[in-house]
Amino acid sequence: MIERPRGGERAILVNVTLSAPATPCDREEFAELAASAGVETVASLDAKRARPDPKYFLGLGKATELKELVAAHGAEVVLFDRALSPGQERNLETLVECRVLDRTGVILDIFAQRARSFEGQLQVEMAQLQHLSTRLVRGWTHLERQRGGIGLRGPGETQLETDRRLIGLRIKQLFERLEKLRRQRQQGGRARRRAQLSVTALVGYTNAGKSTLFNRLTASDSYAADQLFATLDTTLRRMSVPGEHPVLLSDTVGFIRDLPPDLVAAFQATLEETREATLLLHVLDSSAEDLEAKRSEVLNVLARIGAGDQPVLEVHNKIDLHPGFEPRIDRGPQGEPVAVWVSARTGAGLDLLRVAVAERLDATKINRIVDLAPDQGRLRAQVYELGAVLAELPLEEGGWRMELTLSAPRWTRLFAEHPAFLEIMASGEEPAPP
Repeated sequence: MIERPRGGERAILVNVTLSAPATPCDREEFAELAASAGVETVASLDAKRARPDPKYFLGLGKATELKELVAAHGAEVVLFDRALSPGQERNLETLVECRVLDRTGVILDIFAQRARSFEGQLQVEMAQLQHLSTRLVRGWTHLERQRGGIGLRGPGETQLETDRRLIGLRIKQLFERLEKLRRQRQQGGRARRRAQLSVTALVGYTNAGKSTLFNRLTASDSYAADQLFATLDTTLRRMSVPGEHPVLLSDTVGFIRDLPPDLVAAFQATLEETREATLLLHVLDSSAEDLEAKRSEVLNVLARIGAGDQPVLEVHNKIDLHPGFEPRIDRGPQGEPVAVWVSARTGAGLDLLRVAVAERLDATKINRIVDLAPDQGRLRAQVYELGAVLAELPLEEGGWRMELTLSAPRWTRLFAEHPAFLEIMASGEEPAPP
């Protein structure tokens, strides 16, 4: 068994091209992942395969070349831009005599470094343990079996079985804690619905500028940096938009190509904010060469977490990197905003973004005609405070006939709080609207 060092600063990157040819953007992204993990890249190795080799993923010739690179550069870790099976990872470690991590392991390591909140740390630990549980085979050959004793005679339990059992217990504990946090998050969601607040969530590829945009729109100081996965923990702040009460803006974890399934599963509680949002702001790096590929990857992840049918407004960020680009709103066939071009760094176009968000939220509103009795002046003031009044007409018997526009959750809340609130739908038999 190889003694795994605690280091990992000197790394060799391995890019393997299978069916689809690798692009320079893919290689650059993996190099950024390695830098985000805190390693120093001392060499890289490119390989092409029709299919992965069962033993080394690479062919024997390339695997031998990798071993020579490790020895020549004194590398402490080899990073693969592919998912390796547990057997391939162990075989490579035996061959090159240093640690080997696949793409999933690199991403998990970055998440472990960046998680700040208690919930985020639990989520990352659970993902790491789920990933590790498949890589315990023959990991403790020097402890083949526990020694027996009084009450422990017989075949006993292998160290491997003990490790698996302990990891399983820990995963169960983490799952229970995360479920408790999820219930607390749902209670917070109910509180927001009671307060009649809409939620808009920022989603997008990692390093698209979501956190910088979030800080600009909410006047907050969340951590933002030009690096992959700069922020992991979901943050909620109020954002003001024209003609609408303040909405809540949510900043979520960024997505990436081949996001590990264990990580998606572990972050389900956090990603609930995305599924329950009234509107998603899909932030795109307008300067990216592989813009379409990143857009498709984000849409695929949204579908995986159950948010594929949510209304989406695209936000093309970083227009300051394009000389001559001006802020603008792109509209669809019905005149609805479908995309906004902005620069989160300079603030250009953010007013247009607020207008577009307001229009999209207004499109989800429902118009109704209601009658208020003379003693419902407090309710009349409340709907005026919400900016919901389109028209008003005094009634001869006292009170008011009002045409209101509100989102569905607000209507539900108003009717729950005021059972005497009589709704009159416009029909041939009803009085004309105001």
